[in-house]
Amino acid sequence: MALVQRGRIPSVPEVAAKARVSRATAYRYFPSRSALVTAVVGEALAPVRRFDPRSSDGLQRVRELFDKTFPLFKEFEPHMRAALQLSLEHESLERMGLLEEEPYRRGHRRYMLHRAAAPLRERLGERTYERLIKALSLIYGIESYVVLRDIWGSSYRDVEEVARWMVDALIESALRQARKPAAPPTAPLPAGRGSPPARRQRRGASPPAR
Repeated sequence: MALVQRGRIPSVPEVAAKARVSRATAYRYFPSRSALVTAVVGEALAPVRRFDPRSSDGLQRVRELFDKTFPLFKEFEPHMRAALQLSLEHESLERMGLLEEEPYRRGHRRYMLHRAAAPLRERLGERTYERLIKALSLIYGIESYVVLRDIWGSSYRDVEEVARWMVDALIESALRQARKPAAPPTAPLPAGRGSPPARRQRRGASPPAR
């Protein structure tokens, strides 16, 4: 974990040297960079991944998840950035057919968001619920830190406040959409009862007086 905190993904030989074990032993535990980063991120984010909101209310559970775990991301920012870096590299190589190692896959946030928001599924309806989860996944991760800190120069406090503002806005939007009554189906017009065609004005006839 100390090597990852330097801001880059270490090689397996570097890990072996740091741990004072043979390369063969290191490769037995970490046969690829994917396995290495998965282990590092899993250990770093273990407290976050174990968190389970206590409230039975779906809205409160989502807010509790963000309030209690999102601020912790700054403590593990180097590890999460390393995971993002490897994920982007592998995605690009895989698209070009050049990936020669096990691809690194992310997605634990999906499980955490579904676990927190599950009571909202029936209230929002399947379509709105899934859309809310996907929208929240854009916020609940290192990507919001990358955008706000790297591009905007925001402080950690600003990152947390903007993220919470976005969460509240998304939840309110989902609730409004769920409360909106469905439009009643339009009954078809009986055959032969359509609007009569407009009468053509006779050539040379004067327009009607107004």
